[in-house]
Amino acid sequence: MNQEPHAPTTYALAAGAGADHVINYRDEDFGDAVERIAGPRPLDVVFDGVGADTFERGLEVLRPRGTMATFGNASGPVPPLAPLRLSAGGSLFLTRPTLAHHTLTRDELEGRAGDLFGWIAEGRLDVRIGARFALSDARSAHEALQGRATTGKVLLIP
Repeated sequence: MNQEPHAPTTYALAAGAGADHVINYRDEDFGDAVERIAGPRPLDVVFDGVGADTFERGLEVLRPRGTMATFGNASGPVPPLAPLRLSAGGSLFLTRPTLAHHTLTRDELEGRAGDLFGWIAEGRLDVRIGARFALSDARSAHEALQGRATTGKVLLIP
């Protein structure tokens, strides 16, 4: 594995990417921290890539008619949810997007890829390469990803 020497901490990465506030849900209740910063139930949208450990608290910090986009299961899958929970939270919206559903046709795929690579070429999107692995070491790359030992993109080099 070839990782960036002296890789910055997650806090430094988030701040460097433009975050005004960085909260580690493992160190403190992120909902309490969000509400200290912005007031009660302040968020229009929560993007949750963690899953089981953060999902319910994420719903609790949404303002009425807010949206939860859950896209990952780093801590395990979200338990089943009764639709009445969304009503009780203030007519909340819930979505579980996947790339496959946003690239159903060749035209959609090419359009989205064109946008992405255009933003990179224009310098509007910074893609951080956090580690490079030889293709023959793909197992180690997967283990590093699964073990949360990576930041940024992980490349497999033939």
